[in-house]
Amino acid sequence: MALHQTNNEDALPFDDVYSLPISGRALPKYQVPRGVSDARAVKALIHDELTLDGNASQNLATFCTTWAEPEVHALMDECLDKNMIDKDEYPQTAEIENRCVHMLADLWNSPEGETTLGCSTTGSSEACMLGGLALKWRWRERRRAAGKPTDRPNIVTGPVQVCWEKFARYFDVELRQVPLEEDALGLRAHQLRDYVDENTIGVVAILGVTYTCAYEPVAEFAAELDRIQQETGLDIPIHVDGASGAFVAPFLQPDLVWDFRLPRVASINASGHKYGMAPLGVGWIVWRSADLLPADLVFSVDYLGGDLPTFALNFSRPGGEVVAQYYNLLRLGHEGYKEVHGACAKTAGMLAGKLRDMGPFTVLHDGQEALPAVSWTLTDPRNSPFTLYDLTDHLRRRGWQVPAYPLPADRGDTVIARVLVRHGISYDKVVLLAEDIRKAVEHLSAGPAAHVEEQPGFHH
Repeated sequence: MALHQTNNEDALPFDDVYSLPISGRALPKYQVPRGVSDARAVKALIHDELTLDGNASQNLATFCTTWAEPEVHALMDECLDKNMIDKDEYPQTAEIENRCVHMLADLWNSPEGETTLGCSTTGSSEACMLGGLALKWRWRERRRAAGKPTDRPNIVTGPVQVCWEKFARYFDVELRQVPLEEDALGLRAHQLRDYVDENTIGVVAILGVTYTCAYEPVAEFAAELDRIQQETGLDIPIHVDGASGAFVAPFLQPDLVWDFRLPRVASINASGHKYGMAPLGVGWIVWRSADLLPADLVFSVDYLGGDLPTFALNFSRPGGEVVAQYYNLLRLGHEGYKEVHGACAKTAGMLAGKLRDMGPFTVLHDGQEALPAVSWTLTDPRNSPFTLYDLTDHLRRRGWQVPAYPLPADRGDTVIARVLVRHGISYDKVVLLAEDIRKAVEHLSAGPAAHVEEQPGFHH
């Protein structure tokens, strides 16, 4: 028999993944299928559906990490089986979490960096709620000790992310959201006096306002609350929502006083998966000192043979993101975070300059004094041939996700657009974005357009 001849009876069956039974019909959507399917085909078909999502590297609306080093992917794979809550079974993962808490406490100038309390969370939304609960419990304890009613707590904020609205609704706290003043990018200190009272559990200061990307002046808040205490006796703590800025300010604005250097700051939260550059989803909260976390909020759980103290809204969750956060802290250090965020700020400054040169825009934030991001508005929206919603809709045709939305709290007539520059968003890519914005402006200004008056609600 010639060497090139084969026996047809010994040939392997044709098993191309797109010719297998599961590939010949629409994937199940409402019922679990009866039989098993080829693993390669299932992976390929799900992969094909996922390609219909937006390109994460062009998503300039999100604060969240969309790029990670190969070593992070490898560590995440190693941690697929690690349950963060089971500290008895995975003690080294728990130790790594503690190391991160103490490193962040030191980064944020805690007076008790090695002994203060904190924990990881599934994101800064959970961390905000834990911080809010601690504020409410401490306020309630003080009111009870003074024989005063505890049924009308409130919390004072400026323009906040929706998690604070959820906190207020879920935990029965009045949200006093202070309206933005004309030309303001966040809450201003002098506004506090008209909103705080004996039922105020705390003031939330935002280090990186979701809408505008600016920092609120935490030190000015503290000074104003000091004056209010001197005049009225009200001792109102501050919680700093540093979801984005708490991983930026220590490296790009190290002289800015916003953290535990201010005695009135009781707690700080941050998103590790934003400018902390860890994968989704990990957040952090740290209290200034252990006594600021009420003991009644900490549960002791008998879990898998160990006595587990826990303070969280979630229970089982993966440990990989916490390990990845520790990797980033070790890998980058102060110098690395400064270089990465500094490069992002440089890119943001370039985009801000190009937007100014285009003519119709007023840049509100250029990425130099707060988050590495750019926010802008139309200089003359009444006479503009297009809206910012038209612009973002046009950019979608090239794959860019650039949000446009109205400002909150009595400034809804002002619509702004925003671009976040994160690790993995290159200078060259933003040059391409700027060119596409310029072309969109030319196109939208050339003739009548079907204006997009409003887009679905924006979230980050």
